[in-house]
Amino acid sequence: QVQLVESGGGLVQAGGSLRLSCAASGRTFSTYTMGWFRQAPGKEREFVAAISWTDGNTYYADSVKGRFTIYRDNAKNTVYLQMNILKPEDTAVYYCATEESLSPSVTTIADVYHYWGQGTQVTVSS
Repeated sequence: QVQLVESGGGLVQAGGSLRLSCAASGRTFSTYTMGWFRQAPGKEREFVAAISWTDGNTYYADSVKGRFTIYRDNAKNTVYLQMNILKPEDTAVYYCATEESLSPSVTTIADVYHYWGQGTQVTVSS
């Protein structure tokens, strides 16, 4: 059984930084893609970033490029999302998700991910 546990959310002022963690267990994830999505109140869930566990390729939403960095620690089966220069519009519940053998063309689509974490709240004050 795949389990994803997020941590690291909180309240931060605009311009500040947070690092989210997603600890994965239950499988060998060498062929999986790990993604981060977020959902603000009244809005649909949107793609933030993803990383291929196979080759380390990364993918970012335009809104976070240059500010957020996704990376993995293979030994810990953990994926991180380093978020810098945070803006109030980054406020949302952040979810990590994973799926096996994803084509790069679909990594931004929430519906293709089968496994999801419980989410962690990120609030950025102005």
